[in-house]
Amino acid sequence: MHSPHDPFVRVRGAREHNLRGVDVDVPRDVLAVFTGVSGSGKSSLAFGTIYAEAQRRYFESVAPYARRLIHQVGAPKVGEITGLPPAVSLQQRRSSPTSRSSVGTVTTLSNSLRMLFSRAGTYPEGAERLDSDAFSPNTAAGACPACHGLGLVHRTTEELLVPDPSLSIREGAIAAWPGAWQGKNLRDVLDTLGYDVDRPWRELVAADREWILFTDEQPVVTVHPVREAGRIQRPYQGTYMSARRYVMKTFSDSKSPTLRAKAERFLASAPCPACGGSRLRPEALAVTFAGRTIAELAALPLSELAEVLAGAADTSETARVLTEDLRARIATVTELGLGYLSPDRATPTLSAGEQQRLRLATQLRSGLFGVVYVLDEPSAGLHPADTEALLTVLDRLKAAGNSVFVVEHHLDVVRYADWLVDVGPHAGEHGGRVLHSGPVAALDGVEESATARFLFGRAPVQDREVRAPGGWLKVGPVTRHNLRGVTAEVPLGAFTAVTGVSGSGKSTLVGEITEELPGVGRLVRVDQKPIGRTPRSNLATYTGLFDVVRKVFAATEAAKERGYGVGRFSFNVSGGRCETCQGEGFVSVELLFLPSTYAPCPDCAGARYNPATLDVAYHGKNIAQVLDLTVEAAAEFFADTPSVVRSLRTLLDVASAICGSGSRPRSCRAGRPSGSSWRASCSGPGAVTRSTSSTSRPRGCTPPTWRCSRTACTNWSTPGTR
Repeated sequence: MHSPHDPFVRVRGAREHNLRGVDVDVPRDVLAVFTGVSGSGKSSLAFGTIYAEAQRRYFESVAPYARRLIHQVGAPKVGEITGLPPAVSLQQRRSSPTSRSSVGTVTTLSNSLRMLFSRAGTYPEGAERLDSDAFSPNTAAGACPACHGLGLVHRTTEELLVPDPSLSIREGAIAAWPGAWQGKNLRDVLDTLGYDVDRPWRELVAADREWILFTDEQPVVTVHPVREAGRIQRPYQGTYMSARRYVMKTFSDSKSPTLRAKAERFLASAPCPACGGSRLRPEALAVTFAGRTIAELAALPLSELAEVLAGAADTSETARVLTEDLRARIATVTELGLGYLSPDRATPTLSAGEQQRLRLATQLRSGLFGVVYVLDEPSAGLHPADTEALLTVLDRLKAAGNSVFVVEHHLDVVRYADWLVDVGPHAGEHGGRVLHSGPVAALDGVEESATARFLFGRAPVQDREVRAPGGWLKVGPVTRHNLRGVTAEVPLGAFTAVTGVSGSGKSTLVGEITEELPGVGRLVRVDQKPIGRTPRSNLATYTGLFDVVRKVFAATEAAKERGYGVGRFSFNVSGGRCETCQGEGFVSVELLFLPSTYAPCPDCAGARYNPATLDVAYHGKNIAQVLDLTVEAAAEFFADTPSVVRSLRTLLDVASAICGSGSRPRSCRAGRPSGSSWRASCSGPGAVTRSTSSTSRPRGCTPPTWRCSRTACTNWSTPGTR
């Protein structure tokens, strides 16, 4: 039994994911870095074990009724953890895609700015003082009534709704209409109303075209369908809806991303004419501070905003207190290298690294002490020139009396650590062991450590021939975010890196590469968004490998004798799957006041399929056993099946042996789903001789894995690849 004043967090018997009964001691009140090759188990130790246990203990202190309202994670697989303080997690995750979330709302700068205008703003003569909510576009009191606080209005035109006016309505002139029966119904209703649906669109009277596309009327008529052989069709009451009304209703109300995306193709966005894109009511825009409206100040980069506030002429005590508070909040954000962001910048346009550093800035202002901060690659997206500022911030967290545990690959951050935990030696089932836990310098003597080879300069340097461009792709001029009329020429048939300090506009520039540009055949965009994250999604389904595997099983003699087709071997549809768990492989067990837990399905024992399907074997293994194979093992198992080996070989080239082919992305390290999209693009049909766009390095990759990804990119840029 350790003393309650023991200065170490002591973990005993950690078995989360690929960890092999890990025992490790990590000191408190230090900057401790967890490193190792991708998939070695470092995140399973830092987040899946240490943070998860701290969170579980916190929830135990919450009233039972309140626990039911909080999403709880299950208890980690660990024997014991002692000396563990409360923990705060700052993980790499994408924000929800809402344009109402901004840099200002995430950092609470918007709250302070609104209070400044409410209490110390310059009001027009005779105007009443407004509450702070009146300066928010996210409240009814402040949002512009014309655009509902979005700053944009969506309009449609005849050219968007009818791209080919030579067609008749029956031939599909109104491209915005739905397909199948819904589109036929609208056409039949128009026919019943007396409009000519067989005449070319351009020959219709202008007034008729206007009514068909833009009317708000919804007449109801009795439709007599044209009789078809073998079908009995009775008259019915049909309601007409104009093309514009249908598009706007689908775009605003549909819960289907596919339908919304289709509707968006027929809309043009423009700044709201009422508020000019400021998102606020006229009453709020009439109030100024330092000669500017709140919308104008919110559009400034944070570094410029701090200068404006510092030079404000208002010397009242209220203005002084509020501006000093704002400048202090801005300083923590700019210290992390994010001074180029403006408070009104929407969070969906930020990288995962930028979002994490914004959350880190709010923690600096919280004043917490005695807690463990667990961070997931805070250097992600940072230029080497900005790393020093990050290290200063981590030091400040430590100096405040906190312990800072960081999962990290950036070698400068690793060298700066007070304590290093290296997990390895390899990925997946070949890792899961703590190779070293101690000072950084002591890692030099650990021969098994891949990190040590790169950290101490023992890794061999790989040389390769630089490929000559096969052409050039012109991008721009680009005027977006901080780019102003920027143009660039990118070589085709070569591996190109776009670099620059954080916030310089790299991602904005690369994001302007579209399929419409001359020289682009097909665009494969790889970013940091997660791949499939539902329980049914796995590495095999995401990469398309599962389709090939199912065909292999359907081609076996046993499957042919039973009449099993490819669909029989899918766990997503009835027939071959286990109906008890609906092909999930597990069932949820509700424990009321405790976190819900998951148990293997009692009927299929986690196999996902029913017994009849599992009776079909290929080379002695059924399909459930094949999905449980690691990518390494699967490559050997399917060595005589070229169609399968092709995809598996690509996955192996970039170190996906860390996951089983049937493993779910939610159980994979954050960088692996992102990296898997590299691999899926590389292994997918037609990936060669096409344009490829990627943002940042594959997050979650150590230097050895960077080389694997670099090799894959080099393979992409074979002659003709762009």
